[in-house]
Amino acid sequence: MRNMPDSDALERAKKLVQKSNKITAMTGAGISVDSGIPDFRSEGGLWERYDPHEYATIESFMQNPTKFWTMGRELAETILNAEPNSAHRGLSKLEADGKMIGIITLNIDNLHQAAGNSRVVELHGNYLRAHCIECNEEYIGETVHQSVANGEIPPRCEKCNGVLKSEAILFGEPLPENAMAEATVMCRDTDLMLVIGTSLTIYPAAYLPQIAKNSGAKIILVNLEGTNRDSVADIVLKGRATEIIPKIVEG
Repeated sequence: MRNMPDSDALERAKKLVQKSNKITAMTGAGISVDSGIPDFRSEGGLWERYDPHEYATIESFMQNPTKFWTMGRELAETILNAEPNSAHRGLSKLEADGKMIGIITLNIDNLHQAAGNSRVVELHGNYLRAHCIECNEEYIGETVHQSVANGEIPPRCEKCNGVLKSEAILFGEPLPENAMAEATVMCRDTDLMLVIGTSLTIYPAAYLPQIAKNSGAKIILVNLEGTNRDSVADIVLKGRATEIIPKIVEG
């Protein structure tokens, strides 16, 4: 196994999980890499092929939605083919065991819901939901993105023929207020926060673990390269989420 933390740190993390009953997870791109969804910012990621300022800002979308959906065709193919991995399933097990109060995610891939978690706060939206920018008709599920994968760009509303926009948050759009408020409440209510697969560099989301810490929670950070805020953690576990999470949630 590569980059596995020492057994003592794993055992301490496992004991924290065992004695906690109000666990929250905060997840980023790193938890989904082993499901076949590369980190957008990493080598080979989406931003290496598509300039986000040209393809993924709210301004560029309103000017030319075809550009976003051209990039979106590749993204749709990746997300529609992805399945939850052992880290997602580990978090689902915590909910099934009655130990988890919810997940806060920066991801747009719907994999936590697919794994079985019921309370998922999506700070960056969900790529599998869309709405019409003219009449606000909502589209949920794979239909829109399957049509995009088939070359229908941009997808249009069946009611008014308006352009559809994915509910994934674009650069220049604010985080959804309700989601951020719910995430903050969750952080204040938790006794243990698992921060998984995010480098904690984007604010205000990066401050959420500090809110949990200030409210008395323990913090376990799980990331391949560490994070921008390792100092907030009680335990730092460097390695792949798919290898670490199953080890600390078992039992």
